[in-house]
Amino acid sequence: MSGMNVLGIETSCDETSAAVYAARPDGAGDLKSNVVASQVDLHARFGGVVPELSARAHVERLPAIVAEALSRAGCAFCDVDAVAVTSRPGLLSALLAGVSYARGLAIALDRPVYAVDHVKAHVAAAFLPASPETPEFQPLAPGDLPALAMVASGGHTVLLKMNGPTAFDVLGTTRDDAVGEAFDKVGHLLGLPFPGGPEIERAAAGGDPDAFSFPIGVIRGHPLDFSFSGLKTAVLYAMAKLPARARRRRVADLAASFQKAAIAALVRRAVAAGRETQIRAFVLCGGVAANHALRAAMSAALATEGARLTVPPVRYCGDTAAQVARFAAFQIAEGAPPADPGLDACATSELFALQ
Repeated sequence: MSGMNVLGIETSCDETSAAVYAARPDGAGDLKSNVVASQVDLHARFGGVVPELSARAHVERLPAIVAEALSRAGCAFCDVDAVAVTSRPGLLSALLAGVSYARGLAIALDRPVYAVDHVKAHVAAAFLPASPETPEFQPLAPGDLPALAMVASGGHTVLLKMNGPTAFDVLGTTRDDAVGEAFDKVGHLLGLPFPGGPEIERAAAGGDPDAFSFPIGVIRGHPLDFSFSGLKTAVLYAMAKLPARARRRRVADLAASFQKAAIAALVRRAVAAGRETQIRAFVLCGGVAANHALRAAMSAALATEGARLTVPPVRYCGDTAAQVARFAAFQIAEGAPPADPGLDACATSELFALQ
């Protein structure tokens, strides 16, 4: 395989994204562009993502987003060597918008299309090259594997053993809410704007993390699994015990105490997994990995274990096509076949079939 321009497309939830990754034969390469159009303003008044509105926005925006990604990369459609698209998991109608566009484009260009699992793509963000905008980032290299990876996002909380860039074993997953979902729901309880994750982080900066004692969910017999529904309910009950005026005054304390418990749940599993597997390379990724308190706590805890932590730059923690194209470059380098022409979307990750 000579150098290839891989066009990545991401529409799994409420970000419309396209990127161009110039891949070398070993899968390494350069990110030539990454364009993301957020739908936060579209969904904010509903307090969450409305699937059909998201899908409609993807259909409307995707052609312009792809054109912009190609333009920034200095490419034309004829320069695209392969198309990669998130085909699972996510909101089904949103996924279909991206999959349908990618299939049609691949047929029109007579190019292969590669199906990418959204959860695996988050991990691939750790392999993206450093750039002048992110000079402090030290990407993971295939030679660093095996590694442990935690995907912490609005839709998923998964602990993985990464045997190769595209090969994973599931060590633990959430039994109820994803951690990002818990952040959003608690943010809603506290009267904070959507999405709740960044708002809770901002509010928590001015609060006392020890003001309230919230539980850290434990699954008996499954120490690497997660549970966040009890934490969310504990916040609800704590608020119910406060007079309405006091609730407004204690938002920062509630946010800080919730954030402390949620972070502790993640960090404890990371440390436990490292001790169990004796693996000293760890990746933290997904939208919640943008939380600075989590990044600091995870870094400190793993440093005491002698482990190296890799966290993608904040701009690549969310849903972006850059990570989709990066994962597809590994697929191509490994000789994986492209998807069938009848590629369809699926709401669940193939990772959970491995359990």
